[in-house]
Amino acid sequence: MIPVTSLSKKQFYLNPDLIYRLEETPDTMVTLVDGKTLLVIETADEVIQRIIEYRQKIQQPINLKEA
Repeated sequence: MIPVTSLSKKQFYLNPDLIYRLEETPDTMVTLVDGKTLLVIETADEVIQRIIEYRQKIQQPINLKEA
């Protein structure tokens, strides 16, 4: 899940697997695969960077010696 902020300044977490597309209109509109839309204050580039960081984090191998 990635953190994003609504226009009312409330932070929530979004499953990036549900994102269909991002548009800047000028607010960033996130369209989900089910057609619902969300407006967030982050830029599209910021959302994309968070998705990349999230994917890198979940792809890292688990080190069982540290667990």
